[in-house]
Amino acid sequence: MKAPKPLLQRLAAVPGMGSGRRLVLLLSQLGDFDSLEYAQALVPVLPRLAEAGITILAIGIGDGPGADRFCQFTGFPRDRLLVDAEPQLHQALGLYAGLQVAGGPWPGLLLMCAGIGSPGTLAEVLRGYSGDRSAPQRLESPLFALAGGGGFQRPFELATVRLRNMVEVLGAWRTYVPRDDFITQRGGTYLLDGDDNLLYSYQDRGILGFSATMARPLAFLDPYLNP
Repeated sequence: MKAPKPLLQRLAAVPGMGSGRRLVLLLSQLGDFDSLEYAQALVPVLPRLAEAGITILAIGIGDGPGADRFCQFTGFPRDRLLVDAEPQLHQALGLYAGLQVAGGPWPGLLLMCAGIGSPGTLAEVLRGYSGDRSAPQRLESPLFALAGGGGFQRPFELATVRLRNMVEVLGAWRTYVPRDDFITQRGGTYLLDGDDNLLYSYQDRGILGFSATMARPLAFLDPYLNP
């Protein structure tokens, strides 16, 4: 199946993204948990993506200063991140705009954080506290090793990562989120081959749901990184 036309039109305008295998991330607001966590998951595998001939591009909602800080904090390469002030491409691709309620974006966001109009959010929050033996270890702290061993996601480990992300964003909220209008907007993932066919696609349906397999959010890349 061919990739959506609006996506191909956008990629055609970006040097180096008009051909070959391409991984395109449509991120939510740069200050969103999902955007930060997705970038942090991808940074360690960037060399393997390059070896596999997959060019990566992320397009997030925000502005230049926010993108600069986002990349400094996550380690995501700045030249691989574009930002749009409004989610026009997200909308053209039919990505979930989030829960829309009276009173503006904040009531919708708070309800989504409570799991309303955001399937899987509460379960994912709980997983961050309870640990997950099917997920990889995230931190090297000896405290987690003493509490639960190693080689897997220990209790409170992912919650600690998310707390660090939250502290970072709240300390520079208007840098990460210049406008509140689109704080409920969700993102998507598209993997294309050299003929513009979709090898994989996923559309987020809720907060902390940027992957179909949150325990191993990059599992969809396994067939292409481990041929």
